[in-house]
Amino acid sequence: MILIVTIKDDIHALAIQRELKRRGYKRCYILECDKLSSTNRISWSINSESSISHVFTSDGDIVDIHDIKIIWWRRPRADQLIDSDINDPYQIRLINNDCRGAINGILTTAFEGKWISSPEATDRSSNKIYQLTVARECGFRIPNTLVSQSVDEVKEFCNTHPNGIIVKPVIGTAGPLMFTQFLNDPDKFDNNSYRVCPAIYQEYIPGKKHIRLNCFGDKSYAALIESEKLDWRPDLNIPISNWVVPDDLHASVRSTLDLLGLEMGIVDLKLSQNGEVTWLEVNPQGQFLFLEKLASIPLIKYFVEYLLNMEETVNH
Repeated sequence: MILIVTIKDDIHALAIQRELKRRGYKRCYILECDKLSSTNRISWSINSESSISHVFTSDGDIVDIHDIKIIWWRRPRADQLIDSDINDPYQIRLINNDCRGAINGILTTAFEGKWISSPEATDRSSNKIYQLTVARECGFRIPNTLVSQSVDEVKEFCNTHPNGIIVKPVIGTAGPLMFTQFLNDPDKFDNNSYRVCPAIYQEYIPGKKHIRLNCFGDKSYAALIESEKLDWRPDLNIPISNWVVPDDLHASVRSTLDLLGLEMGIVDLKLSQNGEVTWLEVNPQGQFLFLEKLASIPLIKYFVEYLLNMEETVNH
């Protein structure tokens, strides 16, 4: 049995569940973790002798957590879709915190199977500072990086990188995407803009060849994205093609994910003109289905095979 913990109408979860059912695998369920509020979706009890735990899936099935072999920890941290008559910000905060805490606590306590990937590793590895340190330890070339709130440090960092520097958030927030930006003139912002919170400043890595690498267990599949823009995400009307991952690059990525504690990862890399690979970041649960059509990579098929192989390993 496979449980996907995600948000309502997550196309990745629905596509994978559909493909599993098409192959005859019926026991894949989705738990919409943003719809716990005002529903009876989770239950857990414990006494001196035993404990009982189950969840209600998006299809209305009751699933005993002890029967689950794999949890795909896909999109677990979303706020609740709260009834419109609840407007008090403290009540909303309580609902979000307690729903999130309950599902995390129940699953991490009762589940005894395989995580993709564990909540602890997912949270820790989502931090870009930690990622960079681990990637460097595994031999990747990483951009020179500064995390700071000091305008003087940013100016000095900018002056030492003639190709320019970029800025991006350390964590970011829900809502509109915060795209990576060039920072050619640190003086264009006042000091308080720097002091209000730390940001990541990095040397600009020249080139237009971006690699989106999808590592599912012991296999990697990648797309070459060719764009002059620093951040290619706003415009996908650009050349995107299947890119065969060299064995040594897969081994380096797999070593990095292992050290991060991740079973899978969606990795952003950049190729220099001489073919050198620079590590940019990894998203433990990044988007990958857009490459299915744009790069003609059957990632639904590959991910389903990854799940089925993992379940077979768990069962043995």
